[in-house]
Amino acid sequence: MTTDTPPEDDPYPEIGRKLFAGPCDFVMGAARLEQLPAMDRIEIAFAGRSNVGKSSLVNALTGRKTLAKTSNTPGRTQQLNYFKLGAEAYMVDMPGYGYAQAPVETVRTWTSLVRAYLRGRASLARVFLLVDSRHGVKEVDRDAMSLLDQSASSYQVVLTKLDQLKVPERQVRIDETLAALARRPAAFPVVLATSSREGIGLEDLRAAIARLIDERR
Repeated sequence: MTTDTPPEDDPYPEIGRKLFAGPCDFVMGAARLEQLPAMDRIEIAFAGRSNVGKSSLVNALTGRKTLAKTSNTPGRTQQLNYFKLGAEAYMVDMPGYGYAQAPVETVRTWTSLVRAYLRGRASLARVFLLVDSRHGVKEVDRDAMSLLDQSASSYQVVLTKLDQLKVPERQVRIDETLAALARRPAAFPVVLATSSREGIGLEDLRAAIARLIDERR
């Protein structure tokens, strides 16, 4: 589900399907900036509040149940996890923000790493900012948007867990999210709505990523 309907002759849904049906492997986890790989591939990053469903979405996109580790414990992802996507791109699973069962100093270190990553990664094409559709945009999400705006990092909101909203509520949540993005300079003005469990919106997200890679190529 998306707020923008692609034309019938849009090639990217099929390109995206083939991209994510191909090789996708975990490469490394980076806890420090100097551990990041060379900027020799396009990078697509996933960010969001702790337990928003980033790892579940990565697994659903690739059709691999255990590619990214999932957990009911917020804050499980504690580093930048890199996954090789096809021949030209990385997917990056970023540490969750907002709440984590970890020492304050550890959370501070993660935050510093993310700030440095956003500001110094020329190969970063876009950050997909995941927002729980059950709750909508929260203050911590607005803080993350401000950080992305300040870093001049292009980002696009992806609503997760859409299957847990009643059908009449879904477009309302999309419209509310678009309103929250108004006048934000780095925000991409299309909201994607997904469910990892039901497969809703995954084709749209794959197509968006395939288009990004093609444009950056």
